[in-house]
Amino acid sequence: MKEPLKLGIPKGSLQDATVRLFEKAGWKITISGRSYFPEINDPDIICSLCRAQEMSRYVESGVLDAGITGWDWIMENKSDVHFVEELVYSKVSSRPARWVLAVAKDSGIKDLEDLKGKRVATELVNFTKNYFAEHNIPVEVNFSWGATEAKIVSGLADAIVEVTETESTIKAHGLQVIKELMRSTSQLIANRISWQDNEKQNKIKQIALLLKGALVAEKLVALKMNVPKIKLQNVVAALPSLNAPTVSPLYNSDWFSVETVVEDAKVRELIPLLLATGAEGIIEYSLNKVI
Repeated sequence: MKEPLKLGIPKGSLQDATVRLFEKAGWKITISGRSYFPEINDPDIICSLCRAQEMSRYVESGVLDAGITGWDWIMENKSDVHFVEELVYSKVSSRPARWVLAVAKDSGIKDLEDLKGKRVATELVNFTKNYFAEHNIPVEVNFSWGATEAKIVSGLADAIVEVTETESTIKAHGLQVIKELMRSTSQLIANRISWQDNEKQNKIKQIALLLKGALVAEKLVALKMNVPKIKLQNVVAALPSLNAPTVSPLYNSDWFSVETVVEDAKVRELIPLLLATGAEGIIEYSLNKVI
């Protein structure tokens, strides 16, 4: 490439998950000390650490050619960027993050109408203001930089709009969710001018392809087993797979080697079934990418 691609890596809660995902995709990112410019084993990429809340603004302005951030922050900033690929992953799971409206359990607030004239604390100020305005409900929206749940406990807010995956922190503070306002997934985005550069666009597409392949692989495993010829049809019939399993004869015998790819969640039920059907020497191994 004539000049390296300037790639934004989200700093904060998504940082470790993003670095692990890139490693599975084939890029090793090394973050050292307080440096905001991690090393990466690709001369065509320069990495910069950037808060997810600010990423879309830097990509829109051209400070970065591409970056990973949440759909929520793109909407909050109203950024004009090119959407390359949705990447469904988070710090703890492969589920989308949820922005929810929560109140104290004993508040008596049951729905949006009950919040008229109340105070709402959130980090997602613009989105929250627009949401309540669209529903014609006047509220006072105040910015909260972290520890948002405590705003209700301390009497600084009547409700919060907060991001959650499991609701465990919300429940731990004696709060309850009364409405889900938005679901957000991670997005690979690009600067619109950078996207018109063929070399940069091809590099961004390469990143998108391999990251997507790494995410698909996280939910799958490969199984390999030996099966006698007399039981081969029964074993193959018991196998779910992306495609037909690979069946190869073993040298100088009436046994076969069978390989397939299956969903990780099904393996614990599948292996006992395969043993009962006649498979032997079953090996399970993880995958880096499925494309």
